[in-house]
Amino acid sequence: MRDFDRRDFIKTTGVLGTVGLTGLAGCTGGPSGDGEDTTTEQPDDAGGDGTSGETETEETTTAEDGGGDVTQVGMVYATGGLGDGSFNDQAQTGLQQAAEEFDVEYSESQPDEVAQFSNYQQQYASSTDPDYDLVSCIGFLQADSLSETAANYPDQNFQIVDSVVESDNVGSYVFREHEGSYLVGVLAGHLTTMEFSAGAGSTRPDDTRVGFVGGVESALIEKFEAGFKAGVTAVEEDATIQTTYVGDFNDPTGGQEAALRMYQDGSDVVYHAAGNTGTGVFQAAQEEGRFAVGVDRDQSVTRPDYADVILASMVKRVDTAVYNAIEATVNGEFEGGAVTTLGLDDDGVECVYGDQLGSEIPGDVESAVSDARQGIIDGDISVPQDPSDV
Repeated sequence: MRDFDRRDFIKTTGVLGTVGLTGLAGCTGGPSGDGEDTTTEQPDDAGGDGTSGETETEETTTAEDGGGDVTQVGMVYATGGLGDGSFNDQAQTGLQQAAEEFDVEYSESQPDEVAQFSNYQQQYASSTDPDYDLVSCIGFLQADSLSETAANYPDQNFQIVDSVVESDNVGSYVFREHEGSYLVGVLAGHLTTMEFSAGAGSTRPDDTRVGFVGGVESALIEKFEAGFKAGVTAVEEDATIQTTYVGDFNDPTGGQEAALRMYQDGSDVVYHAAGNTGTGVFQAAQEEGRFAVGVDRDQSVTRPDYADVILASMVKRVDTAVYNAIEATVNGEFEGGAVTTLGLDDDGVECVYGDQLGSEIPGDVESAVSDARQGIIDGDISVPQDPSDV
């Protein structure tokens, strides 16, 4: 399986280039109907952030001309769609990287709401032109639908990212988000105790207070919250940690309102695990002259307009999970029923400092974050997964 470049505790400088989109009529195969459906032939140049809008068809040349069977992949993204600069875009990066390196063609669907997951999953599974070798389902909210779909289509291989579906034809990929969140908690915990200015933000050392904004309240997102809280309190036991769940992964206005309340109440740093809702957190940080921490991708790169307030991002290698599942499918090695867990020790999660502000982080704070990372890997630090355990 592919090992992506390690970028722990360093600034990243860019993303893969965007592939051109051309609207075409009369596409065959894959889902249709509500939501956005994109049918894609094998790319020549792997893309970065996707864009949402009208139904689109992406057509590019093959990466490798040659014989052999084409592997067909159907992708069902999480609600919020492409262009979120976060979770879905990270998944697309892995998909496009696999398509660049292997003989792969793929179709992408962007459901608008949870109720559409089942429809897209089933349409991919029942399609015969093309006949999909793998249907990749992004996000824990797809688990309930996939449990039923997988049972109804036992000969179809599925992947789910961020949840476990117990079925012989589903490969489940999950992450130790709490580990990476602990590291950004250590970062926030140190900075809120000191006088620190960089970019468009600054701290108020007389009030050790930070915040966490979640999307949909769930056991998964609570892992982010728990790790963050544990990291902060490991540095400053008496720090105040404000927490809000917006209830949506695609509500920037709600994220902005939640973060504004936190900043105005004294928080120096707000960490979000909320998909596109987190864009509002960055907006609030700029308005109030404070700091934010991104999630899933290096959001100082994917959201460059806010790079002057993004200290770091807790990167979750959804791209690695998607790439590895496709690679296994191409090689005839896909393991249905298996659960793959990715954490700090295998670069499944990372703390990546912001592209603009990373060089401003004090050296002793960087050392503390690095020491915490090694402590987790060595087993010296046990990170809770439930906020009630912090």
